[in-house]
Amino acid sequence: MDIENLFKIIDERSKLGNKSSSYTKKLLKQGSKKIAQKFGEEANELIIDYLKGSKKRTIEEASDVIYHLFVLLKSKRINLNDIKKELSKRQKNVR
Repeated sequence: MDIENLFKIIDERSKLGNKSSSYTKKLLKQGSKKIAQKFGEEANELIIDYLKGSKKRTIEEASDVIYHLFVLLKSKRINLNDIKKELSKRQKNVR
C-alpha cells in the first residue's frame, strides 16, 4: 500500500457512520487527546525498537507511527497535499 492510499482509506473510514466497527472511526471519535496519546505511544515504541529491536520490529512500529500520524492529521483537517506543499517549500533547503 502506498502513502496516498493509506491517507485515502483513513479519510473514507472517518466518514463511516457512528456504529462502524472501524478502529480509525473509533479513534477519531475519541478526540484529540486520545489521538495524540496513541501517536506518542507508537512513537515511543518505534524509538525502543529502533534502539534495541530487530529491523522487522522497527518496520512494524514505523508503520504504526505513520498510520497514527495520518489519523492525527486527519483529525486536524490536514490533508496530504498540505504536507506535500510544505515539503516542497523546504526542498530547496535540504542538501
